[in-house]
Amino acid sequence: MDDVATKIIDILKKHMKEPRDDISLETNLEELEIESLDLAMIVFDIEDTFGIEIPYNANEEVEDFKTVGTVVERVRGLLAESGASSSGAAA
Repeated sequence: MDDVATKIIDILKKHMKEPRDDISLETNLEELEIESLDLAMIVFDIEDTFGIEIPYNANEEVEDFKTVGTVVERVRGLLAESGASSSGAAA
């Protein structure tokens, strides 16, 4: 896993009521039992970590946040659009 994926998984674990060590890119977010308020906090945390803005509407963008991998791909895409890189992101 690359730096982007590792940081996103760490953020997910931080916001989970019962963090798991078996989270992979294929893990469905529903399996992690993350509540909607926690998901909003996760989005904010990802934005702060990577210095990006994620346009997120829970009613419209469910597919973009279906698995850990789709979140990682979305963040990578936003990083590419912004010209930022994961190495330049805040830790």
